[in-house]
Amino acid sequence: MEERRRGPQETFRGRWSGVILANPQGRGPPGRGGPFRCAGEPVNHRLWTLERGEGPLVAVALHHGHAVRPDVADALAIDPADRLREEDPYTGLWTAVAPTRLVVHRSRFEVDMNRPRHEAVYDREVWGLTVWKGAGPPPDVRERSLRQYDAFYETLEAVVRDRVRRHGRVVVLDLHSYNHRRGGPWGPEADPADNPDVNLGTGSLDRERWGGVADAFVHALRGRTVLGRRLDVRENVRFQGGWLSLWVHRTFPTSACALAVDVKKFFMDEWSGRAEPDALHAIRDALGGAVRPAMEALGGREAA
Repeated sequence: MEERRRGPQETFRGRWSGVILANPQGRGPPGRGGPFRCAGEPVNHRLWTLERGEGPLVAVALHHGHAVRPDVADALAIDPADRLREEDPYTGLWTAVAPTRLVVHRSRFEVDMNRPRHEAVYDREVWGLTVWKGAGPPPDVRERSLRQYDAFYETLEAVVRDRVRRHGRVVVLDLHSYNHRRGGPWGPEADPADNPDVNLGTGSLDRERWGGVADAFVHALRGRTVLGRRLDVRENVRFQGGWLSLWVHRTFPTSACALAVDVKKFFMDEWSGRAEPDALHAIRDALGGAVRPAMEALGGREAA
């Protein structure tokens, strides 16, 4: 784990790109000249990185990570390329839209922070993929992973509680991405009617209390374009939000709102892991442009 405080003028580029992303050769941060590959965290053994800043917005990338512990790697049957395809590479970059951000560096196949505790370590199979070499994770592997899970939620609760104490009300931006070419790299795209560019999951959100925040975010994001593509943004079409959103709404029912954002992987080749840098940065900018109206919808000192 690493924690640091972020200066008011500090940007994502330079500080984070070498930690989270690498070029295909893995020698440093990507440029803007062409596609690059997510390399997970090649020499990064941290569980997550937390940056604390000012303001009532917290961004989280739960499934950004690709790294696994040696004991997990020894027990896994799933191929690293298959793991990467089911992870959400590059979402850590988008957390730069928030002053306070939490990026998980470990693979969801080690422990999935977006599931309830009893489901956080996968059984033998998930989504038709065989995860473990045996009938399931070895007991000691499961126990270590659950300790990480507990530590993560203790950290997140402390972060949100501190933001609530300072600002009264808080928005947690829960950032994900999702696949839309399940038939292979040259297969057809999933039907756009059921697969928007951005899905906002608000299934556990109290609409009476927080609907204005969600509506402001969706409205602003619909007005954005990514490389000439006007974003199709809809609510609860593919996903309604996962455990983190539900946990936020149960733990802070009157003081915190979680917006679960799933971006379709049109910005990358989900089979190779290669992404288009300009699209990544354009999505980050689009999310940043939608954040301000959402924060203003909080009202009063909470939006200050």
